[in-house]
Amino acid sequence: MTNIEMYRANAAAQRAAAAATNLPNRREMHERSAQSWDAMADSAEDTLRRTGVNEAAKAQLAAASA
Repeated sequence: MTNIEMYRANAAAQRAAAAATNLPNRREMHERSAQSWDAMADSAEDTLRRTGVNEAAKAQLAAASA
């Protein structure tokens, strides 16, 4: 399981916990936690995309200078 998958799973677990509680403050706490997990997953996905772009640029530069 990748970090991104783990973050998404944690977000889903927090949403399930929010749905299971009847206490409004607790529900909001779980929903905020789920949003945080989703933000971490989004950030990790963005980092992977940028890493791919940077690696491709480096490879292209190396090929052009060879």
